[in-house]
Order: sequence, then structure tokens, then C-alpha cells
Amino acid sequence: MNGPLQVVWFKRDLRIADHKPLLEASRLGAVLPLYVVEPHYWQQSDCSGRQWQFCAESLLELRLSLARLGQPLVVRCGQVEQVLERAHHQFGIAGLWSHEETGNGFTYARDLRVAAWARRHSIKWHEFAQFGVIRGLKNRKGWARRWEGRMAEMLAPPPERLIPLEGIEIGEIPSAHGLGLEPDLLPRRQHGGSREAVQLLSSFLTERSRRYQADISSPITAAASCSRLSPHLSWGTLSLREVVQLTRKRRFCFADSPAERSWSRSLQRFDNRLHWHCHFIQKLESKPSLEYQELYSGRFVQRSSNEKRLKAWALGCTGLPFVDACMRSLIATGWLNFRMRAMLISVASYQLLLPWRESGMHLARLFIDYEPGIHWSQCQMQSGTTGNKTVRIYNPLKQGLDHDLSGNFIRRWLPELRRVPAVYLHQPWTMDPQTQDRVGCVIGSSYPKPIVSFAKPAKPLNPAQLNLFCL
Repeated sequence: MNGPLQVVWFKRDLRIADHKPLLEASRLGAVLPLYVVEPHYWQQSDCSGRQWQFCAESLLELRLSLARLGQPLVVRCGQVEQVLERAHHQFGIAGLWSHEETGNGFTYARDLRVAAWARRHSIKWHEFAQFGVIRGLKNRKGWARRWEGRMAEMLAPPPERLIPLEGIEIGEIPSAHGLGLEPDLLPRRQHGGSREAVQLLSSFLTERSRRYQADISSPITAAASCSRLSPHLSWGTLSLREVVQLTRKRRFCFADSPAERSWSRSLQRFDNRLHWHCHFIQKLESKPSLEYQELYSGRFVQRSSNEKRLKAWALGCTGLPFVDACMRSLIATGWLNFRMRAMLISVASYQLLLPWRESGMHLARLFIDYEPGIHWSQCQMQSGTTGNKTVRIYNPLKQGLDHDLSGNFIRRWLPELRRVPAVYLHQPWTMDPQTQDRVGCVIGSSYPKPIVSFAKPAKPLNPAQLNLFCL
């Protein structure tokens, strides 16, 4: 190998399409495409085996895609700056290239260390925007316009060719067990990789988005009518810019078709959510403490740790059927639609009076599409700690009746309630003892009694200062 290397550090951008750091680095000579598996990161409380498995599948496909260009992905384990130090000592690094990342506290501290390492060695670190998030933003004035400008930029093509590197072992992609993670083999989990992402986007834009606007609130219909792109956007197997542009191109096809007006509205609503995606990540970018500290310190309700309640909620054993069905669905699949995510956080915060960090950390591990900026913003928003005078409180009984009136979703995920008559299904504790015996579901034994009573709606302690939006 002649001459120093351009190192392209892959992070949560596991693709070759619309990857500007890869394209720009390839124009300067030999490229070392590098992914560093950080064992300490994977031991953080918001990480899980299911997330690693999605990441590992994406890495394997990325390695193959880069190999077709001439140089496969190189994988190393350890601290990033130490891996870079060894590479610099052995080969010499001319430049470091990557996307910006707005991650959790661990990645924030790690990036500061890498920046310090690069400065010590006089190596320029070229960082490119991954989303529409603006680094160093002082205020939100003009943010939407700048987001639109980012999304309108031309997509970067993959490099035509990468120079093969001699004498560099590509390294193994470790197993979950090798990282000290519990294996989490979900039979219904989404799989990683750009091919899967592209197929999902195609099926969504050509078929599944037709009923997006009508179907996104129910966990029954949302599984098919939502894009299901969230894990691919979180892990970067698909470019947000590409999704925005293709969505708008598809919507343009309906401009002169009155018959498809509702489909066009569905795509517009999806487009809006792509904008919100970056809106919430921008909050964490601008205020990293959002992950740890409440935005508004004057709590509306008194919350405290309660191991029994947290465990019942986390396992889907609260005795509230629709809540439990949503949690067990999430445990089994790694995904849940937005409204039901909000309900789970709301129930934990208002009915069970649990701190948002405790419930939020459990959900973070379950979500394959865990995106810290969106996740912690939503945990605080749905828990009423943002200082917003409109507090949303979800009534789990109402949500079940609104979105699963027939009880099909409950019966699917709570087999112990499968034989319970529909009239009792959403409130099985109201069954008389004879009915419980007849259907083989004894409340308190076959299925738990409600861990809390919600006959009276949960309320903040100072409702005079608030607008209550009960859902």
C-alpha cells in the first residue's frame, strides 16, 4: 500500500448510497472503510442484543457492498481513538471522514475524545450532516428552511471504485454473546441492511402508504400501513434525504388525480413526520442534558421508583389488557406504532407514577429503532416534564376501545384472555367468578388484577395551571 489512508469511519450510517464522506474520501485516493465495535457502548443501559443483531446484519451487507467496489469493510473492536492510533502508527492517516452523530451521552463523550485525538495528530476530521440537524445552532429561527435545503441536495452516488488495500485483515463481526449481550432472537423482528430498507420504501410508496393517514393510530393496522423505515433511518441503512425526495416524487404523481387525493394526503402526513424526525433530534443536539435532566424541574406529579410496578409494566403484566398487549407486542417484535409508544410512557408516568428515565430506559432497549434524540424528547413530552402547559394523558381503557374494539389485538398477544367474552375483554376484572371459571381465566391467577385503579382519570397535582388533553 502506497501513501497514507483516508479513513471513512462508519457509525450509524451503514450504507454506500448517499454517503458523502465515502464519496469525497474516495476521490483523494485509498480508503479504509472502518467500523469500530465499541464493547463499552454495548454495555450501556439503553443498548440491547436485538439492536446489535440489526446492526450486525447491516454491517455484513455493508461489507459485501463495499467489497463489490473493491475494498470490504474493516471491523475492529475497542475504543475508537485507540483503533485510529494503531492505524495511524501502521499506515499513516491523511484524513478522517464520517457523518455527524447525535447519539446518547456515551457517543457524545466519545466524539469529543476522537476530536481531541485528531487535533493532537493534526489530522483533519471531515464531518458531514447525516440528517437535517444543524450542529452549533443558536436558535431555531430559519431551521425549517435550512432543513428543506438539506433535503433538496442531490443524492451522492456510491464511489465507482475503491482501491483494494493489501495486508489488512477485515476482522470479524462479533456475536451478541461476544459483546456480553443477552441473545434476543425475535421471530418477528425486522432485519437490517440496505436491501431490506429499499424494499420497504418501495412497497410503502407504491402500496402500503395508501391508508397511512387512516391506519397509523391502531397497532393492528399500523404494522402494515406505517413505513417501517424507522430502524433503517436510525442505523443509516437508508438516507433520510432519499426517503424525502422519493416521497415527494410519488406524491407529485397524484397532483392531477382527484381520485387519489386521500393517498396524497397520507404521503403529506408522512412527509411531515420526516420533518419532525429531525425536529426532535435537534432538541438533543442543542441540549444534550435532555437525556438525563428534566426540561422543566417543577414536576406536575410526584413520581418515585417502584420496582413492583416497573416490573409489571415492563413485562406486560399490569392487568390493563390493552397496555399489556402493546408491551408484549413490542417485546416480541421490537417495534410499536407511535401512538401506542406514547400511551405506554403516559401510563407509566401518570397511572403508575414511575420516573420517566426508568420507563424510558426499558423502552430504549426494546426499540430496534432507538433514536436517542427522538426517544428522550418523547419520554419527557409524554411525561409532562417539558413545561408545555398542555399535558397529554392517555386513558388505556379508552385507547383499547378506540383502537381494538373487537379485542383481536388483545387476544393475539394475551393468550390467557383468548376465551374471555368481548363484553369483559377490556375490563376482565369485572367478570363474575362463575364466568371466570367457565372461560378458564381467573383474575389474580391466570391474569393479574389491575396494578392500579383508573376509575378516576390520572391528573397532575396542579391542574388549574394546565390544559388537560385526555386521550
